[in-house]
Amino acid sequence: MNPQIIRDPDQARLFVLQGLWFQRTQPLKPAIVSKVLQWAYVILDGGQPLPPLGFLADLGNAALGRDRSRGRLDLRSVPGWAAGSVRAYEDHVIGKFVTDLSFERAGHALKRIEPAKQALALSYVIKQFRERGGVGGVEFSPGILRGLMEHDQKPEGLLNQGWESLQEAGPLPVLLSLYDQITTAARRLPELLAPEDVIALEQRTALLSMGEYVAHRQIVQIAARFAEALPRQHIRPLGRKQEVPTRLLDDDAYPVGGFSSISTRGGIESLLHSQLAYMENDRSLRPDLFDIKYLRDELYYYSRDENQFLRRRRGFLFVLMPNLVLARFKDPELPAQRLVLALALLLAGVRKLSEWLSTESLHFEFLLPQGEGDAPLAEEGRLLQLLFREMIENGTVKVEHLSFAKLNDRVQEQAKRSLWHGLVVSAGSDRGTFSAANLHELRLDAERPQLLPINRANRERDVDEPFDDWVGALVRLLGHWGD
Repeated sequence: MNPQIIRDPDQARLFVLQGLWFQRTQPLKPAIVSKVLQWAYVILDGGQPLPPLGFLADLGNAALGRDRSRGRLDLRSVPGWAAGSVRAYEDHVIGKFVTDLSFERAGHALKRIEPAKQALALSYVIKQFRERGGVGGVEFSPGILRGLMEHDQKPEGLLNQGWESLQEAGPLPVLLSLYDQITTAARRLPELLAPEDVIALEQRTALLSMGEYVAHRQIVQIAARFAEALPRQHIRPLGRKQEVPTRLLDDDAYPVGGFSSISTRGGIESLLHSQLAYMENDRSLRPDLFDIKYLRDELYYYSRDENQFLRRRRGFLFVLMPNLVLARFKDPELPAQRLVLALALLLAGVRKLSEWLSTESLHFEFLLPQGEGDAPLAEEGRLLQLLFREMIENGTVKVEHLSFAKLNDRVQEQAKRSLWHGLVVSAGSDRGTFSAANLHELRLDAERPQLLPINRANRERDVDEPFDDWVGALVRLLGHWGD
């Protein structure tokens, strides 16, 4: 629905001050006025139509759980707001905040966001609800809100002005119309937010700038195209000679492997049931034969072949060179920029390796070398942290900016710790001064990538689409790592 533009500053001021009295989740207190004005300013300054501030306060309070009242609320009846409309709003909108699972998930995601960015995330929730429900809003100069926030008058004075205008002239018609629209939308929508809206909050892509938001969306979509083109069969595992034992805390409580023999040593949980026949029920006959055999280590236990969980440690090192800024280039034949395609290729590769090698101990490191005080790939680093947020939290993936002086040491250190593979992604021939046997290079100086030293012959390029070469590079890389 098209927003209504308020050009009269006095009318816009009344819209704000009257709207504060429409909130129903808690009694209106001066302490919340500054917070709601800040939320409204972020929405209006971001170019979105502004809903009534009472609805904004209700939604923010319900999502963030601030000052949630218990028991019966002592709320003032707003003059000019019909009792039926009030009950419909409380039942269908406030009630939806309590019962809607999508809103509950969004609230949990909002609480995990740092306070400085919660207003921006809340504006995203308002925007998605308005667009899904066809709810309008008003537009006026953000300077009016800024003036109210910077005014020397205390919040009590602002509230008194709004209440006096409600008593004298009644609520603005636009306020009553917007509340009817909000109530109708809440009744019609099965959920306040779509699943993709909730995911955007959980992954924090809703907080990105428009350029980063589009790049993230393109990376995810193109990674799905890569995944569809990859073979479904698992990579053939390497020889057993490179397996190393790793002690896991769970091994002590949950032994690994089946029973392989019988021994006179073991825990009570491994005792043969037949040994219980040596126990006497009469306590006067103690010590019985079971006690004697126990002291002599003559009881029989099931034994396992091993009590350590054997997993192969494998590390994957991805080095993104600073000259990749030259790969922020969109070729006409490709669906996105070269650097976006490279990040999508890495995302699809990590996902497929995690699927194929699920029984191994995997670790992925993304290194972004930089000069002193210079971070040319800072935006790409933030995108990587968003794309691999869950894997970063569980320790599987690490994204790090480091100096060139430490880069070679990190490559050599990785080679000493475990079986590893490395990939340097660059936009030219400058791949740095480091070298290792398992290090390869993905060069993006043309629309068709080159995977060195296992690049495909040039004679096949004239029959493939450029994107097919990107898929082929990923297939050959995964195949090489699985040999």
